[in-house]
Amino acid sequence: MLFVLDVGNTNTVLGVFNQGTLEYEWRIKTDRYKTEDEFAVLIESLFKMKDLTFKDIEDIIISSVVPPIMYALDEMCEKYFGKTPIIIDKDIAREFLDIHYPRPHELGADRVVNAIGAIHSYAGPLIIIDFGTATTYCYIDETNAYYGGLIAPGINIAVEALYQKAAKLPKIELESPEHVIGQSTVEAMQAGVFYGAVGEVDGIVKRIMKEKNTTPTVVATGGLAPLIADTSETIQLVDPYLTLKGLHLIYTRLVDQP
Repeated sequence: MLFVLDVGNTNTVLGVFNQGTLEYEWRIKTDRYKTEDEFAVLIESLFKMKDLTFKDIEDIIISSVVPPIMYALDEMCEKYFGKTPIIIDKDIAREFLDIHYPRPHELGADRVVNAIGAIHSYAGPLIIIDFGTATTYCYIDETNAYYGGLIAPGINIAVEALYQKAAKLPKIELESPEHVIGQSTVEAMQAGVFYGAVGEVDGIVKRIMKEKNTTPTVVATGGLAPLIADTSETIQLVDPYLTLKGLHLIYTRLVDQP
């Protein structure tokens, strides 16, 4: 079995592949202050619910945009799994992705892994939208080359900013509102954040289409992707496990290399 970890600024997504199939998946809060022992205790508890043990894992691959967490994760893999994890870095990424980007070293590992997974599953041209701490938009052209993209503040950042910067506004849970026009402060905030995000997505996608004069497949991933996709006019597919599948694909290609 292959254990895959996608470490984001807010959440870390974990998955276990068995013979190419994603059998188990978990989402936990990213904590850059956890020790290797604390990570091991948490992962062991998740594994136990699925009757898995550390010994079931044959290899580990990690993608991370949070450098401070990597020492603890690396130590955890060595100490408890007895494995040296494969860490996705820029050199590995360039082997499997044609990058037409002036500063490829600036691309986050998550964007690269998403692109590799999406190209394999859907083929270009593509727009990949990842709803994470930031909302990222990546454009893959018709030759399956990574062309560039956009980075916008994430939806939860907007929610937190309203609560922290406006003294009289409460903290809210994001959900799809029944009406565009809210009839209470909470409804107004939910509608503003939700329809603001939907409008951002549709507006940016349409501008990319106009600029590139193409009609790409629009794929969304990330925790909030299903919520926004239900109302968006432009999102065609939701693939919640795109990053994990990209990591599995990279691992498979690395193993298959002579």
